[in-house]
Amino acid sequence: MENSDNNNQRKLYIRKVPILWWTHRWVDFLFIIRELTSLCVAGYVVVFVFYVRSVIQGPEAFARFSGFLQSPLAVLWHGFALAGLIYHSITWFNLAPKAMVIKIGEYRIPDLLIAMMNYAGWALVSITIFWLVLNN
Repeated sequence: MENSDNNNQRKLYIRKVPILWWTHRWVDFLFIIRELTSLCVAGYVVVFVFYVRSVIQGPEAFARFSGFLQSPLAVLWHGFALAGLIYHSITWFNLAPKAMVIKIGEYRIPDLLIAMMNYAGWALVSITIFWLVLNN
């Protein structure tokens, strides 16, 4: 009977973590910044959805939305979001070898090669889009 009383009196140890825990170490800071850059991805998705909506609504709505995208605030947002997306992409490409272990038989593809394949794909898509924009 006494043993069950001791079990009821046990307390859990709850470690208090300060809200700015991630500011104490550079590695943690960069981790949180990478996670926050996903908001830039979400922001671009929202802009894209409104862009498609304006196209569906017709030329007047598209012209209004295009005008909004040319405002200084929108241009500032795009510059900030582009920097965030580039950082997001680079950090995820560098993490890809840890998430993807590729083997050919018993041979493991080196981490650097996996990261370089991601960068090559990114460059190919970027060059293709750049070429399409310049030739239309």
